[in-house]
Amino acid sequence: MIRLPIRHKETIPNNIEVYGAKVNNLKNINVSIPLNAFVAITGVSGSGKSSLAMGVLYAEGARRYLNALATYTRRRIGQVGRANVRKVKYLPSAIALRQRPAVPGDRSTVGTMSEGLNVLRLIFSRLGSHQCPNGHQVPPTIKVAQAMDLPGEAMGKIKCPTCGKVFMAPSAEDFAFNSDGACKMCQGTGKVRQIVKSRLVPDANKTISDGAVASWHLPGRNFMPWVAREVGIRINVPFKDLTQHEKRLVFAGPRKTYAINIPSRTGKIFHMNNAEYENAFAAVKDSLATTHNARAIKRLDRFYEFGTCPRCHGMRFDPTLYRTKLASKNIGQVCNMTLTELKPFMHKVLMWLPKTMHKLGRTLINELMDSIKPLYDLGLDYLTLSRAGNTLSTGELQRIQLGRTLRSQTTGVLYVLDEPSVGLHAANVAGLVKVLRQLVSQGNSLVVVDHNIDIISAADYIIEIGPKAGRWGGTIVDHGTPKEIENSPHSLIAPFLKGDAKVIVRHRPPKDQIFKYGYLQLGISHRFNLHHVQAKFPKKRLTVVSGYSGAGKSTLIMDGLVKSMQNQSKHQPLPSYVTKFNNGGLKRVIKIDSVPIGKNVRSTVATYCGIWDPIRKLFAQTSLAKKRHWRAGHFSYNVKSGACPNCQGTGSISLDIQYLPDMTMTCPVCHGKRYSQPTLQVKWHGYSIADILNLSVRDAEKVFRNQNKIEFILKALDRMGLGYLILGESTPILSGGEAQRLKLVSQMGRHQDDTLFVFDEPSVGLHPKDVQVLNHVFDQLIEKGATLVVIEHDLDVIMNADYVIDLGPKGGIHGGEIVATGTPREIAKSPKSQTGKYLAKRMHLDHLI
Repeated sequence: MIRLPIRHKETIPNNIEVYGAKVNNLKNINVSIPLNAFVAITGVSGSGKSSLAMGVLYAEGARRYLNALATYTRRRIGQVGRANVRKVKYLPSAIALRQRPAVPGDRSTVGTMSEGLNVLRLIFSRLGSHQCPNGHQVPPTIKVAQAMDLPGEAMGKIKCPTCGKVFMAPSAEDFAFNSDGACKMCQGTGKVRQIVKSRLVPDANKTISDGAVASWHLPGRNFMPWVAREVGIRINVPFKDLTQHEKRLVFAGPRKTYAINIPSRTGKIFHMNNAEYENAFAAVKDSLATTHNARAIKRLDRFYEFGTCPRCHGMRFDPTLYRTKLASKNIGQVCNMTLTELKPFMHKVLMWLPKTMHKLGRTLINELMDSIKPLYDLGLDYLTLSRAGNTLSTGELQRIQLGRTLRSQTTGVLYVLDEPSVGLHAANVAGLVKVLRQLVSQGNSLVVVDHNIDIISAADYIIEIGPKAGRWGGTIVDHGTPKEIENSPHSLIAPFLKGDAKVIVRHRPPKDQIFKYGYLQLGISHRFNLHHVQAKFPKKRLTVVSGYSGAGKSTLIMDGLVKSMQNQSKHQPLPSYVTKFNNGGLKRVIKIDSVPIGKNVRSTVATYCGIWDPIRKLFAQTSLAKKRHWRAGHFSYNVKSGACPNCQGTGSISLDIQYLPDMTMTCPVCHGKRYSQPTLQVKWHGYSIADILNLSVRDAEKVFRNQNKIEFILKALDRMGLGYLILGESTPILSGGEAQRLKLVSQMGRHQDDTLFVFDEPSVGLHPKDVQVLNHVFDQLIEKGATLVVIEHDLDVIMNADYVIDLGPKGGIHGGEIVATGTPREIAKSPKSQTGKYLAKRMHLDHLI
């Protein structure tokens, strides 16, 4: 064996060296980031954490790796452009895990996402007991496995030892519900959609001419009432008073053409010779068959009810595949086992196989166990391989994504994780830290952007960016080990690491006054893991719904409370799984989530919060604008007349440079100002329209001091801790917490006595100091009479609640119960609550733990 010389330790770099980083608000920073270590980056929301982690480290690491690939390969991969940084030394190839994983489609399951189903399909094909056409079960033999690898027409052909019949055994591909193995009725989704008759005519008191038939409001069908009149249906009497024959014609009348006359508002008559009658059901079905637009399909979904497929019983597979057995279980039954149940079952399978197949069986079963082992380590053992991906919480999705990464067991890679604690219960954080340390122990470097105190304190090294947000951030405030940061006078996170910070910032009502203003009531029979659950939500209070990831929080609130409120406001029946609902006199529900606002750079803070229209009107009132006969529309960067002709109002241009990544650069004509030169000549109080876009919210407050409507919105933004945002800042790049607060602005000025606000993890992306601001925002809404329900894991938010509903005891089949209700202190005292254990520790009630 040839022995290579070992390099001296001092020649191996210990740090990634970053020089002159200017991405977004980073102020030309230089920083050393330890290699082969767990590094946490923290700072207030908008300070520049993600700019350093994602915009510099990941962007450069990924770019350099892709540059090593062939030109043709690079053209087929979405590439990252060069970061705005002078130099980065000793940077490994980088992999990033985003804050919010994309929600999987209908066809994704835990099995497909973890790749465990791929191995299971192979196990059923090679090790299963197949059934011959005459109904005889063929025992597993090595010959079956060999037949799957034969060439040509002989592939997969086996002979029944009982009747001698030669037949084709199903291959691994045949067991794929996204391919040949899909149920023919539901096409492998496990669900069927059926039009609900009552949703076609939601208000039977209306006449057809007044719009009683909702499906005739769909595009291209506004003339249908006049066709219905020709069919013989009275259109000027309430629908409920129509004869049974007339109602049958509305719902199931034959498709025929008629000559009709349609009167217009001006008295003119429009004649149609071949107007086709489309009954209420056909109008929906035809619309669905002719559209591929996601938004249009979502509008059509309101007419449908989604139920379990009666043919495959929701298992997705064609029922003919259930003839193949593995230790007396079919593939659907195995997919419905929890990961905890799957492990002993696979041992049972190995014992069931003949000895001649043990070697093959052990190889395949070990491969399956390896694919799902990271899910065990991350506390997801309650999931099943059949669990639909789009029903998973954000925390569950992130952990599956992390589990796939962990399984690869790579070394020498830089992992950049953006808020991996999103959606995680305090009990899951310990498991996450264990996994993060495992990544480092495999010889990798790890950079984590997070605000969770337990994750930050577990890091080997902390880099703190700030001191504030936006233009007041972007500098290195502090760096060092957790112990060094704790004792630093400059650090903003130090008081929270030491436990000295004031966390409870809201004034909460006495226990006996919580339900003073009444309550909402909800009962759910069966929905996912919720069974016979009853809950009360006090009005004009802050209720936090807590519990393990996967315990059923989103099902209770989003599927139960929000859906019931929405259906009631639209005069639609309650969801079938809701057994009891009392809205407490509330009429509106506003759902505030952290989904990014807008889809492109044309959506800005100014346009979204509603101040841009009145600002454009101010410019239209200037003497120069009047002289040029320009109206407010001219001052929109989305309008050709006022926008820069070179970039069409985006302020930047994109250059396609073939196999290199597309380059985005500032427009050389308007220099990023978005407007044409003549438009920029118009000044209001010395400011051009582009100058206004470059103002921060706080600076703009001074400029628009006497403009009541504009000033009110700006002050509302500032009170919500968003004073640092730039008016022209693109909304899609805002953090989850910033997006949530921006969505609230339009609601801050009115009384909210009739409104329920539902927040889905509002602490996403928020520093503990920002959480204090968030709690003050909650108070502002409650002062206006609002009722607040918040789904949350952050202990600082839970501690500030008036009332807590805690679900659990754990996730999945081990959850779905309300284990405790009451004040945060009562939850902390509850022996049944997992949340309470961590809450007691954070509230320094150590004697309760």
